[in-house]
Amino acid sequence: MENAIIIVILVVILALAIGYIVRAKKKGAKCIGCPNKNCNGKCNK
Repeated sequence: MENAIIIVILVVILALAIGYIVRAKKKGAKCIGCPNKNCNGKCNK
């Protein structure tokens, strides 16, 4: 029973993370989580 609860919690966390990424991409974010609002997608430089 505890395995099922752990699996459900992990699935919920994964679904929320995917939902956040999808919403951010629809809003036009190039770098998700980047603090720079005018990011041009080259944050690693």
